Amino acid sequence: MTGNIFDALPAEVSNEIFEDIVRTSHVRIERIISQGHSSPEVGWYDQDENEWVVVLEGAGSILFEDGRQVVLNKGDYLDIPAHCKHKVLWTEKEGVTIWLAVFYGHQHSPADS
Repeated sequence: MTGNIFDALPAEVSNEIFEDIVRTSHVRIERIISQGHSSPEVGWYDQDENEWVVVLEGAGSILFEDGRQVVLNKGDYLDIPAHCKHKVLWTEKEGVTIWLAVFYGHQHSPADS
């Protein structure tokens, strides 16, 4: 399979777009297209998988339940452990923000054995 992450970008993004690029039993790679979007006021993402995310275009901010905020600009990436509650505070309103998210299983440490 081949493709281009910047292909088929909509001119306007009224609803955030989530598209699987690869999905297996061990990993999921997703393209997310945002434009001025944020997570709902109430609730947090609390995922069973780890999430590694990179901003390919635009910018956005992630808020963690402990109050930490991380601003991601083009090229910045972040690894979010499973069950680390977080939400998107904002994405750019002018132009799109393109995220590439890789969801992968829990990493076992020697202490887990």
